[in-house]
Amino acid sequence: MNRSAMAREVAEIPQRAGQLLSSDNSIAPAVARIAAFQPRFAVVCGRGSSGHVGTHLRYLIETRLSLITSESAPSVFTVYGMKQDMRGVLFIVISQSGQSPDLLRSAEVARECGALTLAIVNDAASPVAKACELVVDIAAGPERAVAATKTVVLSALAGALLIARLADDRELSAGLQRLPERLHRALGCDWSPWAGAVAHTRASFVAGRGYALGPAREIALKITEVLRAPSLGFSTAELRHGPRAAVTQETPVLVLRQQDETAAATDDLIRDLRESGSSVYAVGSNGSLPWIGDDHPALDPLAMLLPAYAAIERAAVAQGFDPDRPPHLSKVTQTL
Repeated sequence: MNRSAMAREVAEIPQRAGQLLSSDNSIAPAVARIAAFQPRFAVVCGRGSSGHVGTHLRYLIETRLSLITSESAPSVFTVYGMKQDMRGVLFIVISQSGQSPDLLRSAEVARECGALTLAIVNDAASPVAKACELVVDIAAGPERAVAATKTVVLSALAGALLIARLADDRELSAGLQRLPERLHRALGCDWSPWAGAVAHTRASFVAGRGYALGPAREIALKITEVLRAPSLGFSTAELRHGPRAAVTQETPVLVLRQQDETAAATDDLIRDLRESGSSVYAVGSNGSLPWIGDDHPALDPLAMLLPAYAAIERAAVAQGFDPDRPPHLSKVTQTL
C-alpha cells in the first residue's frame, strides 16, 4: 500500500533537519546583519502553522535575547491600511510558500516603515522572500500534502538556529546538533492510543506552556485539519481558566511537558486532570505516551511534533480520510 505524502514528508524531517543544521548559507549573513542592526523590538508574522512557529520563536527571542516580541496582526496592514513607526524593529515573516498576499503586504509595509525584514521560507525566490531584506531558506524540499509538517519543523529549527547564533547560546547550539538523531528516534514513538481516542470524540484539547505552546497549538490544528475533529490548543495556565469547564472524560487532553521552569505547574495540571477523571495523555518525563527522554527544553516540544503528526496521519487513514487533501483547503491560502 502506498503511503500518503504526509507520511513520507514526516519521515523526511530528521534528514532534512540534519542538512539545515549543517549549512550556514543563509543563517550566517542574517545573524551578522541583525547583530549590526541591534533591534529594540521584534515582531513575528505568520498564519496557521507558520503562526505557531512564530509563537515558538517568540519565546526563544524573549528568553534568549531579552528582546520584547509581538505577534503581528496582518489585517492591521491589509484591511485597516495602517502604517506604524517600525524603526529599530526586527520584523520576521514565516511562510511555507512565501506567496500569501497578506504576509507579502505585511512584509512590504514593515520594510517601508523602517523595519529590518527577515523571511523564513521554503522558497527563496518567492514574493515574500523578495520583499524582505534578509532570507533564511529552510530547504525542506517540495511539500505535497496540504497539511504542512516538515516545513513547520524546519522553519522552527531555522528560527532556533538563528537565535542560538545571535545569543551565542552554546547549550541551545549543542541541543540543535543532537536534534536530528532525536527526531529520528521520536518517529519510533507510537501515539496511536491518543490519536485513536481523538478521532472518535466530539472535541479534544492540546496543552503546553512556554516553548511547548506553539507546538501544542500546531498539533491541535493538525487534528482539526487532517482528522476533521475540533481541537483547541491552550497554554497549560490558560486551560485552568475558562476552558477547564469543557474538559471531561469525553474530551481527551494531550499535555506536552518539557523539563524546565514550567514543569512543576504542568505536572500539577496533569495530576488534577487525572484526579477529576479526565482523559489525559501526557508526554515527557513520567508521561503516559512513549517518549525518548528529556533533552533541551526549547527543542523537545519540536521533536514531539513528529509522533503527533504520524499518529494523526494513521488515524486519518483508518477513518477513511485522505490526509493529503483535507476538504475545502489548498496548499497556498489566499487571505488578505
